[in-house]
Amino acid sequence: MITDTHIHLFSGEIFTTKDESYSLDGFLQDDNLINEKYKKGEIRIVTEQARYPLDNITTMIDSEKYDLNPEYQRRKRWDSKRKSRLIESFIMNVPVPPIFLYEVDYSIYEVMDGLQRLTTIYDFYKGKFVLEDLEYWRELNGRNYDNLPEQVRKGIDRRYLSSIVLLQETAKSKEEADHLKQIVFERLNSGGEKLTPQETRNALHNGKFNQLCIKLATENECFRKMWELPLEREGEEKLLVSERYRKMEDVELVLRFFAYRHVDKLASPIDRFLDEYLKQANSFADETLKELEKLFNDTVELIYGIFQDSAFLVPTNEREYKKPSKIIYDPIMQAFALNISHKSNLLKNGKTIKENKYRDKKALFPSSGKSLFDGRNNNRGDVKSRIKYFDKLLKDYIS
Repeated sequence: MITDTHIHLFSGEIFTTKDESYSLDGFLQDDNLINEKYKKGEIRIVTEQARYPLDNITTMIDSEKYDLNPEYQRRKRWDSKRKSRLIESFIMNVPVPPIFLYEVDYSIYEVMDGLQRLTTIYDFYKGKFVLEDLEYWRELNGRNYDNLPEQVRKGIDRRYLSSIVLLQETAKSKEEADHLKQIVFERLNSGGEKLTPQETRNALHNGKFNQLCIKLATENECFRKMWELPLEREGEEKLLVSERYRKMEDVELVLRFFAYRHVDKLASPIDRFLDEYLKQANSFADETLKELEKLFNDTVELIYGIFQDSAFLVPTNEREYKKPSKIIYDPIMQAFALNISHKSNLLKNGKTIKENKYRDKKALFPSSGKSLFDGRNNNRGDVKSRIKYFDKLLKDYIS
């Protein structure tokens, strides 16, 4: 008797596992179905290859035929050191991985993978950074493209960037195209620099609600000030200094606000809870999305109107921490959203609310037991207790 779960060949006729047995005829039938599926081209990618001289990259990008920021892309994350190392690779003729493009229309492309490489080459030819921290060509540190020695400049101009283009005929519909692009993006990014949970969500579960989260995280200046994030109008260089921005953590914070409105369904792991909410919310009606957008903006405006930049600072026995934290952000946002209809009353009492924000010292810092705002305690009950704390604080100033 065969009792384990591995597949065995028995008497040349039957494959048996612990629970099932299969005839060879059954496998042959399955193979026929698989072969038919393959011949029909289901989930098969149609590609072609190309090579671009480096000194043509600026013309390519300026032509506006290349979308550098499709929804599934991550935000730019390379610093000058890493950019310089790429240019050094071209100087030395070290092979550089190809970029991946998707042909959305005839000769119009989305950059699926390779955004950092393309923008680095573009920025280098435009003189937007100088080489630094080179390993083998240290004598070129501090130089940009225009003041490189002539032979080095000509050598770089002769290099190519390879590409693999997923052709438009790969997909039969827009929905299928979006699905395939996300599959390819996920596979391309399964190695190398690991995607953050929010970058993965952005790639695999993009939709109207995901785009709303990006919009709110980007455009609401009060939100960005309370999280010490650079403002969009300050320019890309300032934005990229912020690790939260580069890793899309600001977008995840917006998602948390909407998901935690359903705190009764909160479950571990939190990332899966956020994934599931985002997938459902992408199907919300436009009218619902408008209402949610208004709720977020009104809540942030109200909180900022009372606490300014100190809204999400964690209390200690003596003072508040210097950095904003989710441990305060999650409950205070929920409490104010629950009481948003009393906005004028709360603003009228704003100074007193701010002064009494952490008035219940016994709840915050019990002589024994865990603190209400201990960052290690994040299960459903802990979050609900923190929301209740701020809700009670606000209720005292509503009537």
